[in-house]
Amino acid sequence: MREHTVDESNHYLYRIQPTRHEMLTEGTTPEEAEIIGEHFAYLQRLTAEGVAILVGRTLTIDQDSMGIVIFTARSEDEARALMEADPAVSKGVMSAKLFPFRIVLQTATNDHNVGIQIGAEER
Repeated sequence: MREHTVDESNHYLYRIQPTRHEMLTEGTTPEEAEIIGEHFAYLQRLTAEGVAILVGRTLTIDQDSMGIVIFTARSEDEARALMEADPAVSKGVMSAKLFPFRIVLQTATNDHNVGIQIGAEER
């Protein structure tokens, strides 16, 4: 396994969790589904622009279920603005918390990832 250290860029992580837990256990309302679609498109754009480094979610449906976005920003204010611009956050479907984050080790390439996967299971 090849690893390398990562530069000291400004990295941040935001954690999101559903504001209505039943969204995970019983399904989304039509409005929530539309907003989650906007949320996914927003994160796809940030990933394509090279801002988002890693986007994912847990596969659990309990109270600890969450998604994370690890990304770069020039400042904490910019990071907060990016987080708050996420449609799921700005429209109240998800609550979010911002953390300064340091990537310590990262694989040299992500060959095991075959691009952005698009599908309902990834939302």
